[in-house]
Amino acid sequence: MHDLDAVAVRRWADACVRSLDANREAIDQINVFPVPDGDTGTNLLHTMQSALDALLRAPMSGVGEALSALAKGALAGARGNSGVILSQALRGLAEAAKDLSSLTGTALRQALHRADELATAAVSNPVAGTVLSVLHAAAEAAKDTSTDELDEVVTAAAKAGAEALAETPRQLAVLAKAGVVDAGGRGLLVLLDTLAAIVTGKELATLPANIVPRTLESLTTDREAGSAEFEYEVMYLLDGTDEVDQLKIDLNQLGDCVSAVGDGDGLWTVHVHCNDIGAAIEAGVRTGRPHRITVQRFADQIAAQASRFVRDRAIVVLASGAVDLFRAEGASVVDLARDVTANDLLSTIAGTRARHVAVLPGDPDVRDQLDEAIAYAVAAGQDVVVVPTFSPVQALAALAVHDPSRRAGDDVVAMAEASAATRRGELEVSDREAITWVGRCQPGDLLGMLDGEVVLIEPGPASPENLCDLACRLVDRMLGGGGELVTLILGEACPGGLVETLEDHLRVTHPEVEVTAYPGGQPDAVIFVGVE
Repeated sequence: MHDLDAVAVRRWADACVRSLDANREAIDQINVFPVPDGDTGTNLLHTMQSALDALLRAPMSGVGEALSALAKGALAGARGNSGVILSQALRGLAEAAKDLSSLTGTALRQALHRADELATAAVSNPVAGTVLSVLHAAAEAAKDTSTDELDEVVTAAAKAGAEALAETPRQLAVLAKAGVVDAGGRGLLVLLDTLAAIVTGKELATLPANIVPRTLESLTTDREAGSAEFEYEVMYLLDGTDEVDQLKIDLNQLGDCVSAVGDGDGLWTVHVHCNDIGAAIEAGVRTGRPHRITVQRFADQIAAQASRFVRDRAIVVLASGAVDLFRAEGASVVDLARDVTANDLLSTIAGTRARHVAVLPGDPDVRDQLDEAIAYAVAAGQDVVVVPTFSPVQALAALAVHDPSRRAGDDVVAMAEASAATRRGELEVSDREAITWVGRCQPGDLLGMLDGEVVLIEPGPASPENLCDLACRLVDRMLGGGGELVTLILGEACPGGLVETLEDHLRVTHPEVEVTAYPGGQPDAVIFVGVE
């Protein structure tokens, strides 16, 4: 590849998220500096996922705009020192690629140099033997490359970063004592290797082999700096100001590991380790408008690594029907037949006590509550991913392919693909007058819905004959695009004989199709229909 365009940037960002997910636990295990809180891999993954989400919402354009979207998303979702530094590294790439349609070898050289400058400036007391050393070595190697070919520049940068990472135990006694390399540096190298793989089309495995899990002694290692111990990590976003110099001074008087970095467009991420949480937040209030405030107690984080999670994987299903069916399949279930709050959802997610949780919503109407619950769960250390499902039948299809022996990221992809391959239908009775795509409906009319839109209307009142007839017409319409399996989830109002009537109908019109029905008991939909 001669250069890197916006499409390749999206591929790189997606690959970074998948690679960080695969390496997250290993990076967490070697995290001993500046505090042994075991969350560097998790923080990098969360920050990069936030960056990718922002990029996917941005319009497809030049590489500069794509990298800018990544940088802004990383800053808004930055967690921990490592997340802040990553956001500034991406900002450096974005600034160097501004107004470019693609990233060349020359531009990458400039981008790594700018990333090195911004990341170093983001840390109040830069220390050798950290992620900054790895980034600086990569930038210097890129600068010294004799060619402008992108593949050679990025390969040289990644290899130099690997060499610098292997040197980190010799630069920091705390790393040598624990027998590990710097966790943040390893995370950065994952991103550099991924970029090299995207550019060259070849895997570049440069991670040093001398990485071992943390020992019990390393978990209680004092921070390298000579300052007093600080119990809390405080982070928040800040806007409403263009100047943060005084804020940095105030925070340095309260604690250490201070950073206040911006996206160049008025948004700042503030980070400090301190004991006085209120004073750290008040300093932000005096400067601008702090929001998205998070507080972590290091002792809690360390203890949580050993005791909080009792299993690796869990599935949480949000559904208004087939609750017993989902539970029988091993999922934790939130019954949407009752009013559900964010606290209810958070209680279920946290109650799984699983490190990785995949959520199958089953109903788009709970999105706001779910977003709030997930934000709290992620802030507390769980890895929570939402699989796009909009009906219990899609959630059932996703759960059917769930395989806990697969890597978490691959399992989520498989469930998402199964959900997307399932067309969703619904038969319900209208409770109000409304205008639909196929005309006006009145209260009591029967509605056939496909992918959330009304496609069939049968005048009320509802009768078993009308319901059976409309169910046959709806399934025929759904099978117009093909399909081999029809799944039905039967609600409280489903008349007896509907399944048999539909089976008799399909034996004539679609003899190749198999029908499977489950009692759901949902109070709203007469039936949910899935076609695969």
